[in-house]
Amino acid sequence: MQALKETDPEIYELIRQEERYQVESVRLIPSENYVSRAVLEASGSVLTNKYSEGYPTRRYYEGQRYVDQLETMVIERAKTLFGAEHANVQPYSGSPANLAVYCALLKPGDKIMGMALPHGGHLSHGWNISVTGQFWKSVQYTVDRETRRLDYDAVREMALRERPQMIVAGATAYPRQIDFRIFGEIAKEVGALLLADIAHIAGLVVAGAHPSPFPYADVVTTTVHKTLRGPRGAMILCRKEFADRIDRSVFPGLQGGPHNHTTAAIGVALKEASTPAFKHYGHQIVRNARAMAEELMDRGFDLVSGGTDNHLILVDLTNKNVPGKKAARALEKAAIICNYNTVPYDPRKPFNPSGIRLGTPAVTSRGMGEEQMRQVAGWIDQVIRQVNDDAAIARIGEEVRSMCRGFPAPGIVLDGD
Repeated sequence: MQALKETDPEIYELIRQEERYQVESVRLIPSENYVSRAVLEASGSVLTNKYSEGYPTRRYYEGQRYVDQLETMVIERAKTLFGAEHANVQPYSGSPANLAVYCALLKPGDKIMGMALPHGGHLSHGWNISVTGQFWKSVQYTVDRETRRLDYDAVREMALRERPQMIVAGATAYPRQIDFRIFGEIAKEVGALLLADIAHIAGLVVAGAHPSPFPYADVVTTTVHKTLRGPRGAMILCRKEFADRIDRSVFPGLQGGPHNHTTAAIGVALKEASTPAFKHYGHQIVRNARAMAEELMDRGFDLVSGGTDNHLILVDLTNKNVPGKKAARALEKAAIICNYNTVPYDPRKPFNPSGIRLGTPAVTSRGMGEEQMRQVAGWIDQVIRQVNDDAAIARIGEEVRSMCRGFPAPGIVLDGD
């Protein structure tokens, strides 16, 4: 980054500090990952110079011969990898992708039935403070109070009672597999469309470590970072019958020219995800999450739903008498990065909830395995037990950074390495 260093040393220095931060910490935020050097190079390519409103061979600008080839290639890779009839790779991120689906397939005032945000759903699944809960009527299903898992009979009862036009299956803080087959049956029974939001689990789906929403869903949305290890972008995959409406909703409905450098990086990530090594990676994510969950439970932690089937763990710290925000901040001092998070039926407010959310995609990308996950769980336990002891937390942080030095971070080369 010599040119950046000479042109803008302040931004250069912040980036270098962030690089070191990502190398020297255990990153357990489930929505974060490390991309390969190849993805980084595509993201920073001259394709950022192009403006390409429209779709391949149907642009509003000339000079698109290479961009058209690129986007067509990425579309085909997405269709092949996921087994989809149609793919749109232009959405800027996951929330706009969901919004594009609603605009394409629903009328204003139609009813969306999604998972409640405090129970693991996403803002864009119709939550009331999101535009998706204001332009459309919204009802929210929840997890069972005792098991803190989805009760599909209760979901069916709500669907029969509310008769939504669209059901959204997907989550951002639900540690169990989602049964898309049952959601498909419920949607068909009430005459609703089914949108599967697999933003968090797309890489697991590709690897065969989580059941696929195809062929049960009418439309599937996903981000391409998180478990898919791509850039910050999104895709919409759908049945052929919805292709034109989806495409028109993305452009010109909600956005202008696509970010061609991101499209290229998505293509690289999809190619990487088609390899046998990626399938092993996806299964290792789940093995790592289960190992960490087991160790935490052995140490007396209360895990929402009693464990995990996927890449994330939701910890209810009520029995530890430590609020989630305080725990997350103490863990960050020990170079263990997570986020505080609401747990189902949380008596505390969302800005200072009872839980923390942990995930294993990023640490798995570094080559860490079950042994390291148990060690990290031990450090988490030590920090929570000594949450007010800054000196003890600093000592734990040194141990964490020492372990991190043995596991290179993909795509990052520090000065002197």
